[in-house]
Amino acid sequence: MGTARKVFALIAHDGKKDAMAAFVKIHRERLGGYHLLATSSTAELLDQDLGLSVEGVLSGPLGGDLQIAARVATGGVDAVFFLIDPLDAHPHDPDIQAIQRVCNVHNVPLATNLATAELIVGDVTTGE
Repeated sequence: MGTARKVFALIAHDGKKDAMAAFVKIHRERLGGYHLLATSSTAELLDQDLGLSVEGVLSGPLGGDLQIAARVATGGVDAVFFLIDPLDAHPHDPDIQAIQRVCNVHNVPLATNLATAELIVGDVTTGE
């Protein structure tokens, strides 16, 4: 029986989308072995710019953050990369907090900045 591919969720606020694209481009070979899940605009960006197959959900403000949180809660996501723009106000802040909470409740790695994302990718993909 084969092992199911791990699922990584990718979310980036508008001010962090370029950083997410650069991060994924650098780690494209490693991330290509994972099932990638992202909010709609991030999924479109990664598909168009990098040609990656990414499962899209709704945009964050329209409920995509909550869709991903639900998948985390049911064991369907192995790590979340949520590049948050700390210098911008977000009307859907409760949804952002929901992802943070559900990751903590279910002990799922959560990267909210590039430094943490780099550590997670290194640990998960190399076993170090």
